[in-house]
Amino acid sequence: MARIALKVDVDTLRGTRQGVPRLLQLLGRRSLHATFLFSLGPDHTGWALKRVFRPGFLSKVSRTSVTQHYGYKTLMYGVLLPGPDIGRKAAADMRATRDAGHECGIHTWDHVWWQDEVRTRDAAWTRAEMRKSHDRYQDVFGVAPATHGAAGWQMNATAFEQIDDWGMAYASDGRGTAPHRLNINGRTLQHVQMPTTLPTLDELIGQHGVMETNVARSVLKLTEPDRDQVYTLHAELEGGLLAPAFEALLDGWRAQGHELVTMAGLYRHIDPATLPVRPLTWGTLPGRSGELITAS
Repeated sequence: MARIALKVDVDTLRGTRQGVPRLLQLLGRRSLHATFLFSLGPDHTGWALKRVFRPGFLSKVSRTSVTQHYGYKTLMYGVLLPGPDIGRKAAADMRATRDAGHECGIHTWDHVWWQDEVRTRDAAWTRAEMRKSHDRYQDVFGVAPATHGAAGWQMNATAFEQIDDWGMAYASDGRGTAPHRLNINGRTLQHVQMPTTLPTLDELIGQHGVMETNVARSVLKLTEPDRDQVYTLHAELEGGLLAPAFEALLDGWRAQGHELVTMAGLYRHIDPATLPVRPLTWGTLPGRSGELITAS
């Protein structure tokens, strides 16, 4: 029996306040748990509009109805409206996730700022941003976070080293095919990377005849083989208009005989000493604009 880890990226205030509660209800009805990774600082979603000149960005926006999923107000944060502090305004929603038995961790401090800047920033900038998210997480939950999953699958060498310095045993910061450890600056890091192995719904919708009504079937075809997977969903999507597709996925995975687990649940079945060591690499994926962390 294969395991599928459910990893929820929570990018925005809307996702935290509206998408997360819906996902808690949806998962609760099936007695399932997931790993929720929270954006803990300001919501500057509107800053993403500067990506308009990035190859593939306009295509992705046109395929996935960004305004319907995120709402006009969210798209104005940082442009015409000040960016609200998610960790201050939605701390109760975050704690409700923990109280429902789900694993919680860090996504980022400022999602758009991190996603667009981290690849080229120095160690001081990187550690400062990560320290803010770590401090706020402890303010919200009263304990240190157990795991991390990078915004937009964007990292740099210092960011990976910081995860080791925090003492985290595992994280999910990139895309790939299987768990591994990283070699950074000639040193093999201790923590295990469990990359997202399956495409996200927004990467599939609008391509090759895939629509919201049949996207679940496309993912289920990829999980027919009996192998462990990591699936990344977004509170703004699967906790919103794509909730029916996500429910079809959950029921389909159970019908295939898979066990649905948190990242911690998947990590319990991994022996770090046996994993391959990979270099830090970048690549592109169908349906997603720009480069991101990848591993073969």
